Amino acid sequence: MNPQTVPSVEVAELAPALPEGTVLLDVREDDEWNAGHAPEAQHIPMGELPARLEELPADAALYVVCRGGGRSARATAYLNANGWDATNVAGGMKSWAAAGRALASTGDAEPEII
Repeated sequence: MNPQTVPSVEVAELAPALPEGTVLLDVREDDEWNAGHAPEAQHIPMGELPARLEELPADAALYVVCRGGGRSARATAYLNANGWDATNVAGGMKSWAAAGRALASTGDAEPEII
């Protein structure tokens, strides 16, 4: 599946609190995650995804996010090809932050999207 044709959703279309049984999967690298992420997100860097698929609930709806939407589109295509119901979050964490959605960081630093 071409990353440009994967199912996509805009941040504004997501409910402020994701429904039960829904996973927000952040596929960014550790430094990006540590700097700022959605508090309820699950973190699996894109390069580790094939080896860590068992950590994802098989029956969950997945919303996949990265910094700007490119990596998450590729991860969404991969997940859908492997039996998950995944949707790319268009615009990624940059759009998430711009929409005023909650952010958390690891440590004491103010959350930021890098």
